[in-house]
Amino acid sequence: MRRYRALLSVSLWLCIFSAQAATPVLDWQVLLDEPDPVELMELASKYEHAKGYRRDYGRARQLYCAAARLGHQPAQVRLAWMYANGLGAPQDKDLAGAWLRVASSNGDLQARKFLAYVGEPAVERKPRCTYDNRYDAYAIATIPGGKDRDVRFRATALDFSGPVYADGRGNPTFNQIVSWVRSLAPDYGLDANLVLAVIKTESNFNPRAQSPKSAHGLMQLIPSTAARFGVRDITNPVQNLHGGMAYLRWLLAFFRGDLQLALAGYNAGEGAVEKYLGIPPYRETQAYVRKVIRAYGRRNHPRVEPVVEPSQVLPVKRKQGDHESEPRAQGNLRS
Repeated sequence: MRRYRALLSVSLWLCIFSAQAATPVLDWQVLLDEPDPVELMELASKYEHAKGYRRDYGRARQLYCAAARLGHQPAQVRLAWMYANGLGAPQDKDLAGAWLRVASSNGDLQARKFLAYVGEPAVERKPRCTYDNRYDAYAIATIPGGKDRDVRFRATALDFSGPVYADGRGNPTFNQIVSWVRSLAPDYGLDANLVLAVIKTESNFNPRAQSPKSAHGLMQLIPSTAARFGVRDITNPVQNLHGGMAYLRWLLAFFRGDLQLALAGYNAGEGAVEKYLGIPPYRETQAYVRKVIRAYGRRNHPRVEPVVEPSQVLPVKRKQGDHESEPRAQGNLRS
């Protein structure tokens, strides 16, 4: 009888433990759909300080901003701190000052002290985030189009794999797409020509492109990647650009600025690059890297902000004389 009771107790304990272990962690997108500023703040802090999650300054900033938009003063101050110190985005003390003025006006003493240190914004700025999400109408689909003067990215109607996207019914023209890219890329610390090279390779500037693997739009985002970077409508060309640029910047930071590895990750996923310790032995991925590099005309990219903790699997590049050793492709990358 005692043995039976002991087994029953152990069984009950295991059931309770399993139930607790099965409790899902509150996902960041759930929080955005049903926002609670305190929970948003807590999760943002975990992403910022790598507590239980891989450090991701971009995600932290998104969550801080969502909480700040709801009037949460600690989030407003923390968001200002990230902008003032250039964490996950180019340093912007004026934008930091704009958020601090909001928190200060609501009586936050820490914000007042911080504002005195940072200084009042040199120009009048509205507190906002630097990417498109439901809490901040940043990307406007009426960004004026302009002529692209870079011959490498000129296109005609015949270059599109689908219908001509200049029908006046809301489909962006080639020049509009180029204008959007040149306007948005600096916010992600990206060279606009690199983004254009990726778009050329991914979709040939077709905003309605869809692959058999359910990749959509100009930058061919798959649903999981779109959700990961906060894209609400994968078919919206501007949101698609934001999601693709956010992922491209993340990859460049994750692979310590190695452009070839970042491009391989964009095509095959960062997990595959880590698995093979370099460009994966996939023909599609190897050809993809070659095509983008050829369209971009460079084999390296200017340094991006460290929006995520770098990969701990791949070795850091080490200088050999005046040259740097680069991870080798797992296969033949010669054109």
